[in-house]
Amino acid sequence: MLIRKPADIRPSEITSEANYLNRRDFMRAGAIAGGSLLAAPGLSAVIPDGRYARLADVAKGPYSTDETPNSFEDISTYNNFYEFGLGKSDPAARAENFRTRPWTIEVTGHAEKTGSYDFDAFMKPFDLEERIYRMRCVEAWSMVIPWVGVSLAEVIKYFQPTSKAQYVAFETLNDPEQMPGLRGRSLDWPYREGLTIAEASNPLPILAVGIYGKVIPNQNGAPIRLVVPWKYGFKGIKSIVKIHFSETRPKTSWNMAAPGEYGFYANVNPTVDHPRWSQARERRIGTGIFAERQATLMFNGYGEQVAHLYKDLDLRRNY
Repeated sequence: MLIRKPADIRPSEITSEANYLNRRDFMRAGAIAGGSLLAAPGLSAVIPDGRYARLADVAKGPYSTDETPNSFEDISTYNNFYEFGLGKSDPAARAENFRTRPWTIEVTGHAEKTGSYDFDAFMKPFDLEERIYRMRCVEAWSMVIPWVGVSLAEVIKYFQPTSKAQYVAFETLNDPEQMPGLRGRSLDWPYREGLTIAEASNPLPILAVGIYGKVIPNQNGAPIRLVVPWKYGFKGIKSIVKIHFSETRPKTSWNMAAPGEYGFYANVNPTVDHPRWSQARERRIGTGIFAERQATLMFNGYGEQVAHLYKDLDLRRNY
């Protein structure tokens, strides 16, 4: 499903960076100007310490959509990151000086490998992949984003959860000095999210560290964030500092704040409306203010890969 170009759209709104305009030729060539993006598998992830630095040794990952990606400008200036404010432009305006090094990720709970890991040590065992995924916000807007990250399933496997681990919980950094939104009471901080162990072990989710082959911008969740493409965007917790393997279902931020509006599963489901708006259609960012809204797909179009996870659930009650 490709996005056609209406006459009133600026080229910067519908296209990506120049080296992505002819993506298939680029994939065949195996390189981009200024540095290699595709590489043979088996190379550990190395993340440069620098804003928008180019990532190397990134393999082409599976499950990418053929839809036209949003521009880097769209992705990096229109998003939710309430730790930096409630407005869509607040994260880009307020996260410029956010410090993402040094960075520590704590792994706890029912797993054979636990402890506190420096970010580079945490990333080293895994391979970087590009995954171009649809992203659907619970607010009924959407994007297509070319992420770079590591397979969450491989991360889960590496830490060797025990049979008691039924869920994986995540926490965001809680630093009011750097994150002005934390001084407000919009949510019970720190931001928390979680998946079932089966969801986390599915091939689709990634821990993203980049966009468009570059280090992920601060405002999009640097240095590492979760991407689960069949769920509403608020499940994609940003700036992760803790991963916990839990026997019981973890509390999650939006479910705690408004349990009647935001469920634990948060699967994209056009047949279950939000109490205050329909979820049947969505507005694709970058297609112009007069563009017709497009139909929302069940599981955001990823049903073939994930529907089996919910075969015994009533998706209207377990929203």
